[in-house]
Amino acid sequence: MKEQTVIKVGQEFPLTIKRLGINGEGVGFFKRNVVFVKGALPGEVVTAQVTIVTPKYAEATIKKIRQASPDRVKPPCPVYEACGGCQLQHMTYERELIEKRDMVIQALERYMKDLTPTIEVRSTLGMENPWLYRNKSQFQTRQLGNDVIAGLYAEGTNKLIDINECMVQHPATTRITNEIKAYLKELNIPIYDDKNPQGLVRTIVVRTGMKTGQIQVTLVTTQKKMPRKEDLVQMIRKIDSNIVSISQNINPGKTSLVFGETTFNLFGKEIIHEKLGELAFDLSARAFFQLNPEQTEHLYDEIEKASGLTGKETVVDAYCGVGTIGLWLAKNAKEVRGMDIIEESIKDAKKNAKRNGYQNTMYVHGTAKKWLKQWQSEGFVPDVLTVDPPRTGLDQELLKTVLEIKPKRFVYTSCNPSTLAKDLQELTKIYHVEYMQPVDMFPQTAHIEVVTLLTLK
Repeated sequence: MKEQTVIKVGQEFPLTIKRLGINGEGVGFFKRNVVFVKGALPGEVVTAQVTIVTPKYAEATIKKIRQASPDRVKPPCPVYEACGGCQLQHMTYERELIEKRDMVIQALERYMKDLTPTIEVRSTLGMENPWLYRNKSQFQTRQLGNDVIAGLYAEGTNKLIDINECMVQHPATTRITNEIKAYLKELNIPIYDDKNPQGLVRTIVVRTGMKTGQIQVTLVTTQKKMPRKEDLVQMIRKIDSNIVSISQNINPGKTSLVFGETTFNLFGKEIIHEKLGELAFDLSARAFFQLNPEQTEHLYDEIEKASGLTGKETVVDAYCGVGTIGLWLAKNAKEVRGMDIIEESIKDAKKNAKRNGYQNTMYVHGTAKKWLKQWQSEGFVPDVLTVDPPRTGLDQELLKTVLEIKPKRFVYTSCNPSTLAKDLQELTKIYHVEYMQPVDMFPQTAHIEVVTLLTLK
């Protein structure tokens, strides 16, 4: 067997890019070494310069594109290279959808090589207009000289990129953030920084209801007391008549988490209204809600198709959040039960069920494992189990519980093909994978959502 040739930092060599990696980087092979090249596209030949070497792979930058892909385009965003929020603006959208399906297949091949050829992975469902789709921005603030800037950190650094215009955000969110930056400067309100613990304002959060037009502004600060708070609130109110909710969230800790535990209402309502299909939702400042409502409807339609409901089935929605998936299914289900470990979410789910007139729902606080076992002991096993877990996938306890209680149909929605494929390794002991449907929830980024239908063998 040939040995790997050792490669060194700074070394340059021609490299043919074979595919995209899970973070959107090009992947090539140089003398048996896996090389990840940021910004390179499949089919391209580049001169790569090595920046990092590890025992398993190397990372490199593009020194020169020798042979460009026909799918390469000029990124429309002025801070695309620096920002790191998007990874695929340099590729045509048609090609992006093809590559995202391939990311799902790559994950399957890594964990389930023997089964992969038998699994149907459908074409990715994309957007007609893959821009300006995000309904919420969370921009960190910093003082830069006399200016107040707000934006995202450059990838892998603590350097904040000031974002005045964003190609994937709803325009209202960026416009309002820009105005608030100017007001913070004008009112001389101290801005938080690791080096300036006396600073107050950490993050500007703006969320807009895509269907209702209502806008919610939340200022995340290190403490409740803030100079000229009333003046700032009055100024924010005047930016846009659709601003119906202004809140202040207190996050005193040295943490990467955006929100702290305490939220105060400063103006208007504590919630904004938003719609998904025929459903209406109340969203408080910290409530989780899908960032791309247009694609969320397509995603939930796919979950509904996979659930195969006729009106006679019982459904459990694990990791239910504010109840969006379960309520989407409730009209065709005999009963929907949901659980979540965040108590606030369960309160919101109950309110949302009531608001939408559903009486065939039950929402409880606690882990999926605990409730599924308890309900099983009471003689209740759902016909359909649906999950939409965090990026880490299903926790081991829940996985074990699913294999014990054996729901007939299992609809697994995932935002991480790698952890999904890992979980499928276990689940295919008793389940058959009917198909996998990728849905592009975040165009221009390397993220892909997948709905997988599993039926009991």
